[in-house]
Amino acid sequence: MSRVIALVDGNNFYVSCERVFNPALERRPVVVLSNNDGCVVSRSDEAKALGIRMGVPFFEIRPLVGSHGLVWLSSNYALYGDMSRRMMALLGECTPRQEIYSIDECFLDFSGVPGSPSTHGREIRRRIHQYLGITTCTGIGSSKTLAKLANHVAKTRNECKGVFDWAELPAAGQTALMGNIPAGRVWGVGRKLAAQLKRMDIHTVLDLRGAGAARIRRNFSVVLERTVAELNGESCLALEDVMAAKAHIQATRSFGRPVTELGELREAVTTYVIRAAERLRGQHSVCTRVSVFIQTGKHRPGTPCHSPATLVPLAAPSDDTRRLCAAALHGLERIYRPGYRYKKAGVMLGGLQPMAAAQAGLFTAGQPSRAARLMAAMDAINKTYGMNTATFAGAGIEQPWRMKSMRRSPRCTTSWRELAIASA
Repeated sequence: MSRVIALVDGNNFYVSCERVFNPALERRPVVVLSNNDGCVVSRSDEAKALGIRMGVPFFEIRPLVGSHGLVWLSSNYALYGDMSRRMMALLGECTPRQEIYSIDECFLDFSGVPGSPSTHGREIRRRIHQYLGITTCTGIGSSKTLAKLANHVAKTRNECKGVFDWAELPAAGQTALMGNIPAGRVWGVGRKLAAQLKRMDIHTVLDLRGAGAARIRRNFSVVLERTVAELNGESCLALEDVMAAKAHIQATRSFGRPVTELGELREAVTTYVIRAAERLRGQHSVCTRVSVFIQTGKHRPGTPCHSPATLVPLAAPSDDTRRLCAAALHGLERIYRPGYRYKKAGVMLGGLQPMAAAQAGLFTAGQPSRAARLMAAMDAINKTYGMNTATFAGAGIEQPWRMKSMRRSPRCTTSWRELAIASA
């Protein structure tokens, strides 16, 4: 039995989430900006029509606010993350197997599911829009790579109405369509690889599909060889039912203003460790080392630069925020130098191990269970009542260093104080 794989993703996901709770944004050019309101990370179709590119610095397009009514918003990751969880939960009810690929993308296995795959795709699109207000597109193929490419077709061709299945197109039609899509649109083929392929006279998806395994293997990696096999309908990439645990966990942010004092840096590093430790426990892991870095700005002439980093090993693997904070702050004091204007800091938890396999240290026997109960209680409180409901004093209260977020919308689904208000 041939496989039937679907890739579902949310269109302009961050902007779509904003429009759910602010209908006045419909049919207007809207962009969502990155941390510190720096660069564009999501665009509405109307913003794309103005020629706004992904990743462009906001100051370059700011004149469009006055001339074309461009609306700009700060990132609201709490809202986007919660909307993503709701969307993935709904998608998980549609088929027995699901792989969550990113915050707005999900693979579904329709193999053996009765009925037409494209009919299922249209029902998914209708259901997600009805329940969440998010518009989606669905691409369907006999491999993950073909499903990803089909999603691109569904998104860019109006006649597809958001759903495209390769199996519903005759062989001649598939050949013609692939001949009109650049090879760089294939999943895993980035700009550098696309440029290399062009030098080999491989310009389109059709060219890549017919390139031949031996030729691709001789000039590239086995990864691209599998991609070519998948374009020919051979399923080489399995669906991952459980997301693989991350090899390291990082939390880093730019500051809203330059920071010179060690006390403010300690607050920032503590805040980042708290976030990273929550994610560490979320994947049921412990870490064996903590890295911390600070850096000054790089683009200010005449300002001295300082970008040190250090690694602090732990006596025993841990997921206890208190121990991780102690290690990170020890490292921070080792690398901090007065007189510099720091613009960014971050921490990385490394040497990750499954919690169940972690070995206790000689002087920590008996302690982990008590620490685990405390961390579990804090995580449960924050999950129920919102981020930072229970936190550590070392993270500070005012946090004057925190990143700029001048136009963040309310966290309508995760904060009691910011719930949406409906007027009848």
